[in-house]
Amino acid sequence: MDPGSVALLRELIAETGWVERTREFGLALRATRSPGGLLLVGTPDEEPWHLTAHLDDEARLSGLPQLAPTLVRWEPPAGAPPHLRVGLDRIHRAGRGETLFVVAEHQAPVPLLERVDDARRTGATILALDGGHTELAGLAHDTIAVPASGPVTFDAAQHLVSAAAGELPQRPGLRERLARLLERVSGPHVND
Repeated sequence: MDPGSVALLRELIAETGWVERTREFGLALRATRSPGGLLLVGTPDEEPWHLTAHLDDEARLSGLPQLAPTLVRWEPPAGAPPHLRVGLDRIHRAGRGETLFVVAEHQAPVPLLERVDDARRTGATILALDGGHTELAGLAHDTIAVPASGPVTFDAAQHLVSAAAGELPQRPGLRERLARLLERVSGPHVND
């Protein structure tokens, strides 16, 4: 999905809360302290290649090297290039300042949940993009659940998150701040 398509999608779902939520999540991804400290892992059947590529692009285009993810694989082939040979043992070495980003559209298997729990105990920040599974959400510091019947697909949610991660945080303009202030002060109106 190109930037224009992401912008169009954002317009279409503007009233759903998804745009704001993915921007918050993108900020959490940016909190990773150093390059190589964003660990991206999926399930044995679905490795998040597509999201890895998009986050790598966002890291390069935004000048935020900490967004360049390390793809953690379940069974990396021995002859693969070094960046494609990172196995699950890398999760055991995750610590403070690093982020473990779990992408699991379907139920995360128990071995993955155990590794996520270990990484959380050693101080890594756990983020998850999932299909709404409570086990993974219970281990994560922040989660975006993408229900099958929601306004966006799992693939679209990945595009929204990666685009948001590469954006500079936007401060609301004067009009937006005044509108929020007036809304808080005046509260809901009831016609008599």
